[in-house]
Amino acid sequence: MKMNWGTGLVIGMLLFISFILFFVITMSTDKKYSYDLVTEEYYKKEMELQDNIDAQQNSAAMTTQIIGVHTKEGYLLQFPNEYEPEKISGKVFLYRPSNKQLDFDFPIEMSNSHLLIPNKRLLDGRWNITVDWEYNHKRFRYKKSITY
Repeated sequence: MKMNWGTGLVIGMLLFISFILFFVITMSTDKKYSYDLVTEEYYKKEMELQDNIDAQQNSAAMTTQIIGVHTKEGYLLQFPNEYEPEKISGKVFLYRPSNKQLDFDFPIEMSNSHLLIPNKRLLDGRWNITVDWEYNHKRFRYKKSITY
């Protein structure tokens, strides 16, 4: 049986289309290729953007900044001494870019100017720490990426 160039071209195109379809179906149905959004409510987050910018500007204008230090017990956040710890309120959010199940947040409850995030909550790797806090009705925001 002799095959002409047109038949060979059609067979080649069908094989190429089959390969592409196999690749697309595999990538879209296999769970190991599943990626999550950074946040589920990204429209709501977009509306809060100006408040966050104002809070970051308030933090930048502070004379003493929050300092984050890696210690044996965990990650220690040192708030400025000129602020009374009892009047500081807010929350700490830790975001793990590689695994959304490891993300967590907790409220700020302090008796001194230090806040410790224990070792048992932090796995090795990259973390984004966001501290949204308020003092005398003025909002502040501390944001930092760390490798733990």
